[in-house]
Amino acid sequence: MAILQSDIDTASTQFAENCRVMQAAIDGFRAAEQTVIDTAEAAREKFRLRGQLLPRDRIQRLLDPGSPFLELSTLAGYHMHDDKDGSLAGGGIIAGIGFIAGIRSLLIANNSAIKGGTISPSGLQKTLRLQEIARENKLPVVTMAESGGANLNYAAEIFVEGARGFANQARLSAAGIPQITIVHGSSTAGGAYQPGLSDYVVVVRNRAKMFLAGPPLLKAATGEIATDEELGGAELHAEIAGTAEYLGEDDADALRIARELLQQLPWNEQLRPRPQAHYPEPLYPTSELLGVVPAEAKQPYDVREIIARIADGSEFVDFKPLFDNQTVCGHLKIHGFSCGIIGNNAPITAQGANKAAQFIQLCDQSQTPILFFHNTTGFMVGTESERNGIIKHGSKMIQAVANARTPKITIVVGGSYGAGNYAMCGRGLDPRFIFAWPNSRTAVMGGAQAGKVLRIVTEQKHAKLGKEAAPEMLDMIEQVTAQKLDASSTALFGTARLWDDGLIDPRDTRRLLGFLLETCDESHRRTLHPNSFGVARF
Repeated sequence: MAILQSDIDTASTQFAENCRVMQAAIDGFRAAEQTVIDTAEAAREKFRLRGQLLPRDRIQRLLDPGSPFLELSTLAGYHMHDDKDGSLAGGGIIAGIGFIAGIRSLLIANNSAIKGGTISPSGLQKTLRLQEIARENKLPVVTMAESGGANLNYAAEIFVEGARGFANQARLSAAGIPQITIVHGSSTAGGAYQPGLSDYVVVVRNRAKMFLAGPPLLKAATGEIATDEELGGAELHAEIAGTAEYLGEDDADALRIARELLQQLPWNEQLRPRPQAHYPEPLYPTSELLGVVPAEAKQPYDVREIIARIADGSEFVDFKPLFDNQTVCGHLKIHGFSCGIIGNNAPITAQGANKAAQFIQLCDQSQTPILFFHNTTGFMVGTESERNGIIKHGSKMIQAVANARTPKITIVVGGSYGAGNYAMCGRGLDPRFIFAWPNSRTAVMGGAQAGKVLRIVTEQKHAKLGKEAAPEMLDMIEQVTAQKLDASSTALFGTARLWDDGLIDPRDTRRLLGFLLETCDESHRRTLHPNSFGVARF
């Protein structure tokens, strides 16, 4: 098998500059994540006095010690809605994939240490995405509920779409995917249906509260007066209403019950075994991924330099390398898992789209997962491209991406512009997972290009009216447009809007892909036992 040879001089000034710029981008998004963690940490004493664990501590109690945990969408809603300083990023939710009693699971915790865990519109969209991940990857869901409910400042943006979260819960149960909810505190109104639609409910004595209407609303609506405990306390739901199956004495005890419960399910016993994989590390250290991508976005580089640092043994079978070098396709293994990869060295030509579409169909035929590494300005434009059928071939590439049944995993490592984002399996083409490097950009086109387009359009509009546009006005239009588009194409802007499942340090790319490929493989080998309506309480 061919072994990739790197042409990068890691001792060069250029490589050092690339590393410096990338490290600055990493530091930027890590600082944003730390702001959220520090904000929650400030509530530790308040939680201690109430006899409670912080949400992140609850997650750590659930996870197997020393096991990996992939946190998802950490910066959802960053600087959106009520988030003025970045402290509310995450949408009021901490979530990720980890192992509980050896079982790969999706963990979701309301971040009640910040604004009571109220859910913003981005928090709702994050929840829907998490449910999609659970469904696609057949992951049990363990939720740690304690929330003030929807952020009423944005109720109109949450209410109607919020029903989709409940529908998804019902469908997950019917699909045979277990859902366990631990109610640590208040779970009111619509929030009460979240545990109600779970398969198992654990409540914490003297802390859990579940009711459709709290005491103030009850008094206002009916005149009835009742305390929290009388109306919807933990003991009521465990002993009388039957909404809860288990009663924990405190947070730690409730988490223990959830762990033991999941451990008793024959979830992994039903999984078809996979032979233990043995694989070599890449010939080049993954740490060099920090400097592979040029600091200057317009400077080209070969995506094979990335592949050489993530592929087992740096081995790569290049598919049709002489047919088109601007779109790179080929086979490799990561952590012993076979996969195909499509990467960009330049815009996608008609030949490149043709090549990629064929490769996608071949991977689908053999059920080989496909990795997409974005770095493209989009499809090649111009008279020659149109004559070569760029629309036809580009459409067929998008068609192949959309209909491929094998798992698709996307990493945005550079630019992801125009329809190139679609053809390379961007968010709208439903990849199984999508992550981005912090230097990446996603937009309909580059800011400078957009500014020039609007400048030309404005000039032509004035010319048709027999007028001449003022140069200063044209300059302003070009500059404002460029600035606006550039500001809305950054990695932080995109991850805030859930265009990806999170930003990653490039050096973690191989490890992340190994974890994701293992997750996809496990779901492929697992057989679920669905029913018609999901498990219900009677």
